[in-house]
Amino acid sequence: MNPRRKKRLTLAVALIAGVAAVASLLLYALNSNLNLFYTPYEIVHGKTDTGVKPEVGQRIRVGGMVTMGSMKRDPDSLHVEFAVHDSAGGEVLVTFDDLLPDLFREGQGIVAQGVLVESGKLQATEVLAKHDENYMPPEVAEAMGQKHEKLDYSEQKPSEGYQY
Repeated sequence: MNPRRKKRLTLAVALIAGVAAVASLLLYALNSNLNLFYTPYEIVHGKTDTGVKPEVGQRIRVGGMVTMGSMKRDPDSLHVEFAVHDSAGGEVLVTFDDLLPDLFREGQGIVAQGVLVESGKLQATEVLAKHDENYMPPEVAEAMGQKHEKLDYSEQKPSEGYQY
């Protein structure tokens, strides 16, 4: 092999190794910032199709209904604990150390994002509450088994039916 080909081969191998290193670091960074959605049942028993359970220390999102009578507030701080359940029978304890949304209340659908500190217990960094009586996040509605339907628009033309 002549020196010119050897130099080209070395350059090509270094380029391929560099691209592979950058791609692996990028995938590692994206994987560590990935927040997967789980229902309370899936956290306790694992996903129904794969059986995969989230690991302790993993960043996840959990959605469901706040269990009635489960909310406990610390009177001296912002610390609050409450349970989230779904229709499949799973329940997860959520702890949160910040202000809850104004629309948060027991018996309402929420999505909490945070770190799983132990099996069945989530330390939330963010809690989102639904914004009105009719809306529920699609993930929560699917987990709760509720059906979302499109609004039924009438066949009436905008100019018909209105009297000016």
